[in-house]
This record gives sequence, structure tokens and C-alpha cells, in this order.
Amino acid sequence: MKEEKMCRWFPVCPIKHFAEKNLIDEKWVKEYCKSDYFRCVRRKMQEKGEYHPDNMLPDGTIDENLH
Repeated sequence: MKEEKMCRWFPVCPIKHFAEKNLIDEKWVKEYCKSDYFRCVRRKMQEKGEYHPDNMLPDGTIDENLH
């Protein structure tokens, strides 16, 4: 069985909340949080201690509809 990679920030990331509430497409979690999370802009900023808004998607775009 293949071990699933997971971003260490996922349990506290707003992306998890948005996905659980069906506010964003599950593709974000599959393509970033549980796969190639090293390309996630949110993760990179978190690791550097830089501010990033909750409504920022993993690719760095801001979704004004997310609250």
C-alpha cells in the first residue's frame, strides 16, 4: 500500500476547513495538501513566517468568496 504524503500544516490549514465544508473543490487537497505540497504557496509562506490570508488558495490566488 502506498503511503500518502501529507503537508504537516494541513490539520490547521484553512484549506482543510474549506474542503470539509465543500467551499472549494477537493482537487486542491488532492493536488497540494496530500501530494505535491512543496509547491504550495501557503506552505512556503508559513514556513517563512510570512502573513498569508485565510482565503489564499495553494496556488497563491485569493478567493474573495471564501470566509
